[in-house]
Amino acid sequence: MLLPSTQAKTLKERDQQAIWHPFTPLPDADQVISLTKAEGVYLYTSDGRKILDAISSWWVNLHGHSHPHIAEAVYKQATTLEHVIFAGFTHEPAVQLAERLLDTLPSNQDKIFYSDNGSTAVEVALKMAFQYWYNQGISKKKVIALNGSYHGDTFGAMSVGDRSPFTAPFNPYLFEVAFVDFPACQKQDCCGGNSGETSVCPSVNEVIHSFTALAESGEVAAFIYEPLIQGASGMRMYAPEILDTMLSVARKHNILCIADEVMTGFGRTGRLFASEYCRELPDIMCLSKGLTGGTMALGVTSCTAEVMQPYHSDDLMKTFFHGHSFTANPLACAAANASLDLLLTEDCQANMRRIAAKHEKFMEQITAHPAVEAMRCKGVILAIEVKTGTETSYFNEVRNSLYTYFMERNLLLRPLGNVVYILPPYVITNDELDTIYAAIYELLEKVR
Repeated sequence: MLLPSTQAKTLKERDQQAIWHPFTPLPDADQVISLTKAEGVYLYTSDGRKILDAISSWWVNLHGHSHPHIAEAVYKQATTLEHVIFAGFTHEPAVQLAERLLDTLPSNQDKIFYSDNGSTAVEVALKMAFQYWYNQGISKKKVIALNGSYHGDTFGAMSVGDRSPFTAPFNPYLFEVAFVDFPACQKQDCCGGNSGETSVCPSVNEVIHSFTALAESGEVAAFIYEPLIQGASGMRMYAPEILDTMLSVARKHNILCIADEVMTGFGRTGRLFASEYCRELPDIMCLSKGLTGGTMALGVTSCTAEVMQPYHSDDLMKTFFHGHSFTANPLACAAANASLDLLLTEDCQANMRRIAAKHEKFMEQITAHPAVEAMRCKGVILAIEVKTGTETSYFNEVRNSLYTYFMERNLLLRPLGNVVYILPPYVITNDELDTIYAAIYELLEKVR
């Protein structure tokens, strides 16, 4: 029952009084849109609009909103066990999910550690890597990361992410990280071509040289990376051959490799995990977002048996002292198991291939358009840089006008600066994709 003071106010008015929204300037708080429900690829508003969610609600939704199979799994679980402390207890949804994940992850992954979200999955990975060396009495304190990376908003995750206006207030409190340039190849058929050689690209060679010099110091504990695609920096993509070279160097110098698959996991790149494109496998992997099909918050950090070895000790001080109140929440695990049910079906895999093929065809149609600065596609992810005459950046001011343009057409496309990207739920139809493509083409014509 609403309090008397709230009965006459709209949801939006009550929101403005009570809530602080993420990534939203406070003066813009009145721009929020009130939703009443969501179903499939659509969000339904209190004023009767029907908005197509073309970015899977921040990349989390795999199978469409309010999917009945996931909803039923959560409901059934809620009637038996909603939550229990995970220190000293276990339950079927958590064990089943761990077993199934280990069956689908790269073959070297051996154990699952649960947390709450992508940022905490990264925090767990970093702490796991640092303590791996600490437990052995080995001093390795450096981390290598890529410029432009984003790994989350908690302090460890911010530390290994790109230094930007996002982190500026906190930079004095972040630990030092060795950043190497993003290995962007300037030649279309160079590092991503059939040859698999990086020697023909001077810019990539320089990145490998810098990476190798850091690795040779013997002081590096871990290398953390977003495999093949940097999401928040504009869906920037690099070839698996380049990543394989970096991982091989890291392996040679006994550096733990952490793959942040929070965004790329669960089919987004066309394979279940982006790491599957590489010959070299990570030691530690971070998962979240699509893990539960976008239904509930859940994070996973997986690791190899070798990473766990220094923790096998009767010495209490070699225990991994990390945990969360809602670790392995049964409801979230039930949602994740239901999402995996759907993800592993041939229908879902066929949908992923269909979306990728549609993206490629649309790219061919606009490849020579004068308003297109660049394009890239991997799996169900399509990114288009709109030519603005200014540098590509998250803070490119054109972002606000682009966002408004699409919202006026009832399309949720949240550009990364001047980069318009599509990352849809797998249930999106060809007609719905065509609606998105038509709006983007219309935009390009206006820019032109």
